[in-house]
Amino acid sequence: MSTPIIRRAEAGTTEAPWVRYTLIGISLVFLFLFLVLPLAAVFAEALRKGFDAYWEALKEPDAWSAIRLTLITALIAVPLNLVFGVSAAWCIAKYEFKGKSVLTTLVDLPFSVSPVVAGLVYVLMFGAQGWFGPWLQEHDLKVIFAVPGIVLATIFVTFPFIARELIPLMQAQGNEEEQAAIVLGATGWQTFWYVTLPNIKWGLIYGVILCNARAMGEFGAVSVVSGHIRGQTNTMPLHVEILYNEYQSVAAFAVASLLALLALVTLVIKSVAEWRHEREMKAIGQLSPENTQTASATLSVKAAP
Repeated sequence: MSTPIIRRAEAGTTEAPWVRYTLIGISLVFLFLFLVLPLAAVFAEALRKGFDAYWEALKEPDAWSAIRLTLITALIAVPLNLVFGVSAAWCIAKYEFKGKSVLTTLVDLPFSVSPVVAGLVYVLMFGAQGWFGPWLQEHDLKVIFAVPGIVLATIFVTFPFIARELIPLMQAQGNEEEQAAIVLGATGWQTFWYVTLPNIKWGLIYGVILCNARAMGEFGAVSVVSGHIRGQTNTMPLHVEILYNEYQSVAAFAVASLLALLALVTLVIKSVAEWRHEREMKAIGQLSPENTQTASATLSVKAAP
């Protein structure tokens, strides 16, 4: 009597095999058409005339200048976003204060503003006819059509990524361990270093990876503030556009292949970070409540002076 009931229950909560296989097939076809095939086309076009032509395109001085400027921009923007993201996530997740909703809204602002609009804002502020333009000209300082403008635009576009990865993670963890460490006499820095950081390290790595990938691939805001000065203010995406407009397809796809390779490396590191984080969460979930409290107490004792 119970067997038909079980079968009816399973039929109501599971779909037919052909439905599962159809959905999986549609997903695989979609991924192949919109992810695998474009990436393969980029590398195929870059190597169409052989590896020598590919390497010559990357050895060009303008290409090296674009690669160097992209790396410099990322090396400046990512650490600054790291500091801001951790600080903002700490404030929003661990404390209650007036203006908390305003800070949360500011973190989300770049997601709702077009990168082109963000670039125009910096032009209005630091351009020759902008608010600070005359003062900058008097002191022989350049922001627009120079490296500082590119860095500022990149920071604006990318600063939410780390904060948005850490805020839900910190909110889910609560602040009991930090409070225990403070009660034991730990300073704020010791509490962060020995208690908070070990709990958020994989989320932090994930956010840094996404921030770095977006910083290197940013086009809209950087295009507005760079001036497209070849060999000076062109990042890799801008250099790809110029080469393609000049019908140098092999050179354009050669530089684009570096960005595609960055995307693949980013996906691999992201997958490893997620896998390690899931392993730690499963290990914590398998601990008994007594062992979990012991582990938390051990971290708190380490944080104490």
